[in-house]
Amino acid sequence: MEFYSKTDQGRVRSQNEDFIYASDRPIGQLPNVFLLADGMGGSNAGEYASRLAVESLISDLRSHPEQAPVEALKESIEGANRTIFQEAKNDSEKKGMGTTLVACSLMGMDLLVANVGDSRLYLYDHRGIRQLTRDHSFVEELLRTGKIQPEDARNHPKKHFITRAVGAEEEVKPDFFEEQLAPETEILLCTDGLTDMLSDDEIAEILQKRLPLSEEADLLVETANEYGGKDNISLILIRP
Repeated sequence: MEFYSKTDQGRVRSQNEDFIYASDRPIGQLPNVFLLADGMGGSNAGEYASRLAVESLISDLRSHPEQAPVEALKESIEGANRTIFQEAKNDSEKKGMGTTLVACSLMGMDLLVANVGDSRLYLYDHRGIRQLTRDHSFVEELLRTGKIQPEDARNHPKKHFITRAVGAEEEVKPDFFEEQLAPETEILLCTDGLTDMLSDDEIAEILQKRLPLSEEADLLVETANEYGGKDNISLILIRP
């Protein structure tokens, strides 16, 4: 397995509220763990929330080594949610904080994925690019119900309104996906700092070059910044 992670502040934001974690070593029942979080909240609360979510999740996975992978990941996300929600409740400066989260683990060519919010996981293979996760957002709900068309979604004024976040409410419901990967599949986890600047087709144009992962990551981030860099840009690239 090859992997590479990168985070960038972008050209507009004054701080980086994204947090990433990538490891090919076992944690609990998961043989490897890749996590990406995009925090939200006033002052430094977003930055704090994304880091706390990832650190809490990793700690919880380590403390439950006997659980099956899906159950372990589910309970760890729920635990992170409780931790962030309680801190926001106890500290007025952190009121309203929360974070998106996308997580995955590879067991051979079988991929386990969980997500909350609008950070995404894409698969790129011989068939092209495909978003595996579903955004928990106001705009995604409009798309699902046919109230807007896909071409309207990218510039919709409420595209950043998310309907689920880790820590935003007392309970959280992550979505789970399991996928058997095709040969030579590349996996991309990313925050909306990338997908707001680049279309899926533009991302695919870079991934199809099959460059070394570090060069692909640099090119994705550089292109997002060239297009405006309006948000923090974070990603993890994986080749099983």
